[in-house]
Amino acid sequence: MSKLSPLKVYDTTLRDGSQAEEIAFSAEDKIRIAQKLDELGIHYIEGGWPGSNPKDLQFFQEIKSIPLSQTKIVAFGSTCRAGTLPQNDPNIQALIEAGTKVVTIFGKSWDIHPIDALNITLDQNLEIIHHSILCLKNHVSEVIFDAEHFFDGYKSNPQYALSTLKVAQEAKADWIVLCDTNGGTFPDEVQAIINEVKKSINVPLGIHVHNDTEMAVANTILAVKEGVLMVHGTMNGYGERCGNANLCSIIPNLKLKMGIDCITDGQLKKITETSRFISEIANLPHDKYLPYVGDSAFAHKGGVHVSAIRKSDAMYEHVSPERVGNRQRVLISDLSGESNILYKAAEFKIDFESKDPRVKEILDNLKRLENQGFQFEGAEGSFEILIKKALGQHKKFFELMGFRVMVEKKAEEEVPFSEATIMVRVGDQVEHTAAVGNGPVNALDNAIRKALDKFYPELKEVKLLDYKVRILSTKDGTGAQTRVLIESGDGKSKWGTVGVSENIIQASWQALVDSIDYKLLKEKE
Repeated sequence: MSKLSPLKVYDTTLRDGSQAEEIAFSAEDKIRIAQKLDELGIHYIEGGWPGSNPKDLQFFQEIKSIPLSQTKIVAFGSTCRAGTLPQNDPNIQALIEAGTKVVTIFGKSWDIHPIDALNITLDQNLEIIHHSILCLKNHVSEVIFDAEHFFDGYKSNPQYALSTLKVAQEAKADWIVLCDTNGGTFPDEVQAIINEVKKSINVPLGIHVHNDTEMAVANTILAVKEGVLMVHGTMNGYGERCGNANLCSIIPNLKLKMGIDCITDGQLKKITETSRFISEIANLPHDKYLPYVGDSAFAHKGGVHVSAIRKSDAMYEHVSPERVGNRQRVLISDLSGESNILYKAAEFKIDFESKDPRVKEILDNLKRLENQGFQFEGAEGSFEILIKKALGQHKKFFELMGFRVMVEKKAEEEVPFSEATIMVRVGDQVEHTAAVGNGPVNALDNAIRKALDKFYPELKEVKLLDYKVRILSTKDGTGAQTRVLIESGDGKSKWGTVGVSENIIQASWQALVDSIDYKLLKEKE
């Protein structure tokens, strides 16, 4: 097995993945996800389409100041418009102004698109592809050409589909990516078509497939077997319609089944954590049935199965779950989990032995909280506090004596008015104050900060960056258990905290207190 594979992993969760129904990442979400993907060892991260919306422009501006260990940030867009020179095209200019070293542009390779969708000739389409790539090559170091609808185009008109790749090659594109945009191509077709492409294209090839026939992972793996050196996909398979090729399956398949070291062993152990982190940031339930990274991927319930794995895990597990950062579960009684606690503790630079009885205490507490609806993927701050409380390393910085939150609406056309009053004790001093906000949680956040400012001036640096609410039991209506996930930052780092309660204000309060505690604990270290 080689130590360094030429195969590159290209993640498009922030662009293609965000086109999935019910997903809407903020610019801050995108920054956090990009950092997590960088830790996972992803080579390319497609950040978005800077010519399409202000949020993506903000992402490209802010990501420049974020230190990344290995990944290349990619700006995505289309070829120039017909009748417009690339240097005068707003989309091309937005790609250049994004300031990334890598740009991906897509062009039409299925003959019906130029004629029926763009109302241009097939030759005009080839000129657009050629001129767009040439222009970008004068401004960025690496240009990736996505041949949109390539497999459908090849099946319709193979000569023309290949001609779109040839002009991209002539224009010195660094990569040519074959796209199954409709997700309708079968694996044997993918293999056969790639074999034909290789006869006339020398530029390194990539594969970008959608999952409309549940073939996306299989198509990607077979493309690699045919010599493709760049795989596109999204975490958890997020994407438009039925989604994209799922990198959470592709990466372990490449590394564990095919012996391709696309990421390191240590990075692979982070893939389950990363998968769950991104689902939490997307504010979607994590799919427990996902291969490799799902809660059920290594879960055993049947009596025959449980009896077998007690003798040998390999009898009912195709790989060791620890290799992908997951864990074995027996559904009657959970037999594992302590290794996960130790792994996270090491990340937080907390050192204690596996035989330490406090490990079991933390695990038991974690299981109790998870049963109540807590989840700590995306809430790293709360999880670190949980560990430090068990180890006696947590300090109580203040005591709540009470709070009241009021929401008042005086007329139908007026915006509701929110005010929070709070009383806290710090040492032997009591602070009683009030604050307003644009909602009850914002008012409570303002009130607690106002009460603590004079004791802990460092809290002035903390800003609430994001606030997400998930209803955990929809059958209970407005009385349902609610999980609140808060993202906070101080300009130097960001952290997530979580709270759970049937009362959304109480859940928010728990997350707010953890956010404050996390900041103060870090300051005192």
